[in-house]
Amino acid sequence: MDMNKRIDEMREEIIASTQELVKIRSLEGEPKPGMPFGEDVDKALQCALKMSEKLGFKTVNVDGYAGYAEIGEGEEYVASLGHLDLVPEGDGWIHPPYAAEIHDGKMYGRGTSDDKGPVVACLYALKAIEEANLPMSKRIRVIFGTNEETGGLDIPYYLEKEKAPVLAFTPDADFPIINGEKGITIFELAQNFAVAGNGEIVIESIVGGNAPNMVPDYCEAILTCEKAAEVKSALEAFAKEKSYEMSAEIEGNKVTIKSIGVSGHGSTPELGKNAIMQLITFLATLELGNDDVSNYVKFFAEKVGMEVDGKSFGVYLEDEPSGKLSFNLGQINVTKERGLTVLNLRYPVTKTLDDMMTPLCKTLEGTGIMMENLKHQEPLYFETTHPLVQKLAKAYSEQMGEEAKFVSIGGGTYAKEMPNTVAFGPTFIGQPSTVHQPNEYIDVEELIKLAKIYAYALYELAK
Repeated sequence: MDMNKRIDEMREEIIASTQELVKIRSLEGEPKPGMPFGEDVDKALQCALKMSEKLGFKTVNVDGYAGYAEIGEGEEYVASLGHLDLVPEGDGWIHPPYAAEIHDGKMYGRGTSDDKGPVVACLYALKAIEEANLPMSKRIRVIFGTNEETGGLDIPYYLEKEKAPVLAFTPDADFPIINGEKGITIFELAQNFAVAGNGEIVIESIVGGNAPNMVPDYCEAILTCEKAAEVKSALEAFAKEKSYEMSAEIEGNKVTIKSIGVSGHGSTPELGKNAIMQLITFLATLELGNDDVSNYVKFFAEKVGMEVDGKSFGVYLEDEPSGKLSFNLGQINVTKERGLTVLNLRYPVTKTLDDMMTPLCKTLEGTGIMMENLKHQEPLYFETTHPLVQKLAKAYSEQMGEEAKFVSIGGGTYAKEMPNTVAFGPTFIGQPSTVHQPNEYIDVEELIKLAKIYAYALYELAK
């Protein structure tokens, strides 16, 4: 039986099932018994499990942390792993974020592409495989995660209760095949200041940035100085020369400097404009005194500047599969007593944490700046010859009529949490991604196409 033909026949059910899931506002809430991430997330999990039962699959609820639908026999299983939880909808929607309305062939709603549409596509892919009665050596599971966007507690819990799949993909990134994800670090560089502000210009405070993994779009500094007007005109000349959006307000001997940048994701800092570093590089042009606060600022101006690859910091790394290290200084909070900056560095897939940390610690030597609160996620990398990568490439090439390319990214997906897993779709090459944005949508034709690609991919893994 032709699986593609069967998926075309189920088209209306696929659309209706996606709409049913998208109408649930499954944001993390207060934990309740059997509902570790709150009632709304649980509602989405129950909905997916009911949908799976209706399709005739075996279903299991893993204590509200995850769930799955399964077909087949055998010791081992292969899987797709998507999530049902959401990020908040935010403002700026043209169509209601939880109505799943279809306009011009696009279904709008939070979660349509991240990750509810792809999860439903995987369920109907499973149905097409089952009805085709094809020989399989492994079971196939569609796993529903419930805490991908906020805490990431779902998959560790799942792995305590269940064996890991032998081969799997997560439909939570881009096509063709993401066989590499950079190592991700977030840490603080902190210093307690002993020598108080001296000199003609004293830095009272610097505050900016929303999150370590975002390029900061705003930063503000307060200075006290006798020659406030000179600082203001120096800033205006600097901003004009560099084409930065910066301004200064004077009140007596107090100058408030505002720096406006362009937000972006910490994995691609080159696509943003760092408001903190605009401000730091300006401050370093002033006649600052030889006090701890000034030296802290000068350090970042010299060792980071406007770079996004860590060259001046001494941590530049690069490899063939994933390119350069990405360096994002995401947050700053400086007072007269203490300086704190938060960095998000992502290093290439074939490198190690030590490759980055050894030179980083050398750069900090003798500065009085300490590294604190390091969070680290190992890189993920599958050689292009790996069976998982090859099987997904075959399914993609056959369905799309084009060669599958292999891509490494700076972001992190479920593939880092679940063994033997890579990210595979759902965003097609050349299509805009609306993930986490207002007016998130999935193209209805692409939703059906997804079900076809995922049917052949899951079967390829289970053969």
